[in-house]
Amino acid sequence: MTPLIAVAHGSRDPRSAATVAELLDVVRVLNPAVDVRPAFLDLSAPRLGDVLRTVHGEGHRHAVVVPLLLGKAFHARVDVPGAVAEVQRQFPRLSITIGDVLGPDPWLESAALRRLAEAGVRPADRTTGIVLAGAGSSHAPANAAVAATAARWAARSGWAGVEPAFASATQPDVPTAVARLRARGATRIAVASWFLAPGLLPDRITSRTLELAPDALVAAPLGADPEVAELVLHRYSTALAGSEVRQYA
Repeated sequence: MTPLIAVAHGSRDPRSAATVAELLDVVRVLNPAVDVRPAFLDLSAPRLGDVLRTVHGEGHRHAVVVPLLLGKAFHARVDVPGAVAEVQRQFPRLSITIGDVLGPDPWLESAALRRLAEAGVRPADRTTGIVLAGAGSSHAPANAAVAATAARWAARSGWAGVEPAFASATQPDVPTAVARLRARGATRIAVASWFLAPGLLPDRITSRTLELAPDALVAAPLGADPEVAELVLHRYSTALAGSEVRQYA
């Protein structure tokens, strides 16, 4: 069985790694035959390079890396390929395939909407405005993907509006999003989380929102959601199938 190495960013906040572990437990339940291993790019252990070296040391000749990242920003475009390339220089006989990032994807949107419902947000409530909160990136297409998701929700939801907001690196920020929603008639603010796990940036979004709207409803991060787990397995199987085609073509 080709190992599935699920790599998250990592955080000093222990809730982040714990949430990743919970998500991967769901992945294992959905497909017990898959050898699932956690890894992190920074701030948490084990690091991606160390996991790949362990896989090689166990005699595996192929591994699939699935980035637990919600968009194709710097970590997906630079950090993951860089860590993989370093290991492949050390072990050229180890074939490593990098799967696609998790988002954007309808399964992620479904999970985020479910978290909103769990927080008490009612569908088609014209009094409620939704802030779709993401990390933010210097890579404009990654931010545009979050904004496009917000636009889709706004077009079909029946809420007063849906606005993207970012915790860092770009605009709009939370105050801007809240002001836009209130201008559309929203009397209640809710936050949808475009984060996989708790940590500094989701906490920053929550605290800023509650300063502006103390009665705001704040959804939990996506976390150990079954559809997110299904998506991880889908990214793995797609990458694995593609690598087999390349090897045997």
